[in-house]
Amino acid sequence: MSQPNLDLLSINTIRTLAIDAVQQANSGHPGAPMGLAPVVYELWQQHLRYDPADPTWPNRDRFVLSAGHASMLLYATLHLASVKEAKDGKILNSLAVSMDEIKRFRQIGSKTPGHPESHITTGVETTTGPLGQGAGNSVGMAIASKWLAANFNKPGFDIFDFKVYAVCGDGDLMEGVSSEAASLAGHLKLSNLCWIYDNNHVTLDGPADWSFNEDVMTRFLGYGWSVTHIADANDLDALGRAYEVFQHTVGRPTLIVVDSHIGYGSPHKQDSYEAHGEPLGEAEVKLVKKNYGWPEDAKFLVPDGVYDQFKNGIGKRGAEAHSAWNTKFAEYKKQFPQLADQLICMQSGQLPDGWDKNLPSFPTDPKGMATRESSGKTLNALAANIPWIVGGSADLAKSNKTNLTFEGAGDFFPDAYHGRNIHFGVREHAMGAIVNGITLSKLRAFTATFFNFSDYMRPSMRLGALMEIPALYIFTHDSIGVGEDGPTHQPVEQLAAFRAMPNMLVFRPGDANEVVEAYKIALQHMHGPTTLVLTRQAMPTFDRTKYASVSGVAKGAYVLADAPGGKPDVILLASGSEVGLCAAAYEKLTAEGIKARVVSMPSWELFEKQDAAYKESVLPSNVIARVSVEMESVFGWDRYVGPKGKIIGMRSFGASAPIKDLLKKFGFEVENVLSAAKEVLGR
Repeated sequence: MSQPNLDLLSINTIRTLAIDAVQQANSGHPGAPMGLAPVVYELWQQHLRYDPADPTWPNRDRFVLSAGHASMLLYATLHLASVKEAKDGKILNSLAVSMDEIKRFRQIGSKTPGHPESHITTGVETTTGPLGQGAGNSVGMAIASKWLAANFNKPGFDIFDFKVYAVCGDGDLMEGVSSEAASLAGHLKLSNLCWIYDNNHVTLDGPADWSFNEDVMTRFLGYGWSVTHIADANDLDALGRAYEVFQHTVGRPTLIVVDSHIGYGSPHKQDSYEAHGEPLGEAEVKLVKKNYGWPEDAKFLVPDGVYDQFKNGIGKRGAEAHSAWNTKFAEYKKQFPQLADQLICMQSGQLPDGWDKNLPSFPTDPKGMATRESSGKTLNALAANIPWIVGGSADLAKSNKTNLTFEGAGDFFPDAYHGRNIHFGVREHAMGAIVNGITLSKLRAFTATFFNFSDYMRPSMRLGALMEIPALYIFTHDSIGVGEDGPTHQPVEQLAAFRAMPNMLVFRPGDANEVVEAYKIALQHMHGPTTLVLTRQAMPTFDRTKYASVSGVAKGAYVLADAPGGKPDVILLASGSEVGLCAAAYEKLTAEGIKARVVSMPSWELFEKQDAAYKESVLPSNVIARVSVEMESVFGWDRYVGPKGKIIGMRSFGASAPIKDLLKKFGFEVENVLSAAKEVLGR
């Protein structure tokens, strides 16, 4: 068969696999794969530097399907390219996406969920579906590539130079997160980044021009991108030229606008929203296949020659590129053994020897310091020990105390990509998505902003939790303790929301040394992100010769101070700055002869993972007199205080006033805690 015919046969195989999978599942989005199949085929076959035999190769190009609803486009391509499955760092003989998995599209337990999930399916670089997120992730991956190249490449040894391709639709480009990400990518001159815009003029509701008629090309020119337009998604030659132009473009990212036909080949649904989000229907499927010159009744057909076509294309190219890289890296290890060891450690998700050396230990101090201050000192110590910690703040680094200031830390700037401090600007949503992308590239990355603005980041954080990636989300200004800035900046409900998020490890440390312990746990936590919630205001640093060891943080909650003989009549529970408030109340209760216990609860998630015996030792079931104190929403505390307990917390928004007036107004004073303790004791 001639080359053009093999190309078309392979493209139509992608299309029909997508059509058949959606039809069999009676659920899904067939239209985008039908329109985009040539775009993705040309990229994978001729341009993507990717070895299907080892999809974990560190210098592989990344392909991100930001338009995650078109998941069958990716699954079909992974299958036809014979991408191998990887598990626990090892390459298996099995396919990442077998034909059986394609037939199980959108079924429980399959490796082909409705939207691509990176922790389930090898070859899926990031979990996408909520539109715009994959675009943001791709910027993070491009940043990672530039940073890795700046820090590890040597003359004659381009160990890292991978490029990042992301397929986006109208919805992606409408979402604000992609605009934020594109703006930063243009500012940073990320020439290794290419977005492919599927300009099919259709949204789920109807024609795109019902809601979207802006000049996307001019917008991206304004961002500082190179922009190319392809008038026909089926023109492989034009697509190939566009990809080649991107690969030789310097100083700016690239947007390739591709005019396509959603539902291409469907007599009644092409260019219609009806091809977007539902199966075509059996009758229409047959008509489409007839248009493709396909056997009308054949299902999940891969014609002879198609597997070999991919094997001789991306399979051969990828294997050769990977082999050359392996040869180069073997010599690199000989000449630069320390850097090579760092790369191997980083890529395997390990921490270097001595990663926790020289961490601060904070002396007893009744006045103490804000946990944002102790966080900054701890973060700097860790980043000095772990060379691949990078991150930054949404224009609040001086307030968040997250600037990395040790010698050699540096800044990540356009054309100067070696630095560890990334300046995200006021772009919280994109910051979250970008840091997820950096983390997926095996660096340890962090974000920072005020806790109230976590609302802008939450969609990205949710996907970080879903992907089980070890991103670090740092928040300061955690409560009404913000003071005069008022309720617009005082978080109330956010902490409860993150505690409710599956697979999100949350810490609200009770003093400076609890901060250090929280960081140590976070850096060793590899199967999910960590959220650190920190104060603006100073709080006491406890005397650990008098109070319990800070090692109790590892269990999520621990007895900080106890009644004689460990037999309390009342238990005071708190997190964050309110632990000090409870400790002060404990001293007064003890002086009055009341047997009290203080429990510091920096992480509910860790506490819930402890066995029943430990939980009982901290919160004995026979002690029903309990008081919780937290300057956040009261939501959730009833689980720990029980029906007879009392919750001191926020039941409204805050107010604009000095902190001392706010603490009095909302009841966060020692006398109020004493009164509540006596009330639950019936005194």
